[in-house]
Amino acid sequence: MKIAIVHDWLTNMGGAERVILAFHEIFPDAPIYTTVFNPDRLPDEFKKIDVRTSFIQRLPKAKTKYNMYLPFMPTAFEQFDLSEYDIVLSSSSSCAKGVLTRPDTLHICYCHTPMRYAWDFYSEYKESAPKWQKKFIPFLMNYIRMWDRLSADRVDYFIANSNEVAKRIKKHYRRESVVINPPVNTDFYTLVDEDEDYFLIVSRLVEYKRIDIAVEAFNELGYKLIIIGDGPEKEKLESKAKANIEFLGRLPDEEVREYYAKCKAFIFPGEEDFGITPLEAQASGRPVIAYGRGGVLDSVVDGVTGVFFDKQNKESLKEAIVKFKDMKFDKNLIRKHAEEFDINIFKKKVYDFVIEKYREFKGN
Repeated sequence: MKIAIVHDWLTNMGGAERVILAFHEIFPDAPIYTTVFNPDRLPDEFKKIDVRTSFIQRLPKAKTKYNMYLPFMPTAFEQFDLSEYDIVLSSSSSCAKGVLTRPDTLHICYCHTPMRYAWDFYSEYKESAPKWQKKFIPFLMNYIRMWDRLSADRVDYFIANSNEVAKRIKKHYRRESVVINPPVNTDFYTLVDEDEDYFLIVSRLVEYKRIDIAVEAFNELGYKLIIIGDGPEKEKLESKAKANIEFLGRLPDEEVREYYAKCKAFIFPGEEDFGITPLEAQASGRPVIAYGRGGVLDSVVDGVTGVFFDKQNKESLKEAIVKFKDMKFDKNLIRKHAEEFDINIFKKKVYDFVIEKYREFKGN
């Protein structure tokens, strides 16, 4: 039984890349097919894996500006020759699910979301684009949406990473899916008795993460906020932040773990498909204050492991923080909840699903 793993691109470490590492631990002999691979921005584990790239890898600035090659990505994935494989396991939030397979090859897609910029967040994507691109985007996205919908029919079974994503798959692709939430390595995170007086954000500093809301809220509240991460919004956010907000940039996982373990609470102001960082905080026994939409509804229990705010603005976040200050949370209970998402549970669910569907597929 030969298996191939397919992923959109491997250029930065995030939740989707942690899923890919887990897939490779389940199926260690499977090569990974992807458009672009930048090992310098990824953990050393990726350097030991057989990664096979597309023609986009050789294009100018592809390792860092891969998004500008979106119009070529459907072709890139369709050019991969996967004819030797019995099973293809794709990990897709863009075009990876569009690979071509033989009729007797089982294709399972782990869908992080249907393309956000083509469907649910198209208007925001278009408005935030440079002025010179705005007139081209509607024509490009019309083509991308048609291809995206067509390519969904190439998938035999969908796995959604959250209930929110399962709804999007049903809406945009008219397909059913099973939900298997992404994993967290709970063994890596620990509980400590020491509580320090700061709130925490761990995130890429990009616009849709809405870190600006947190900066505005903490500017007015005056509480200490530590922000770990880097990205194109960093300078803009730093220029707005008062002295009680500290930016630490990117840090090694071991240092991030220490900040998780001692924070008062973790702040999560964005709307994510799922979101691993709230689980990392909960694995450290720390509550989460989150915008109550998207995948976080799968991972945080309001009033038990965290607090939701219902409007994505500074006032709603401030109200949630004030509410949180009067609440009590049980570190051990929060940790126990996070263990339900442990990586070993994830790997067993994925393995069992793949084998079950392969037997059904070959039987048919």
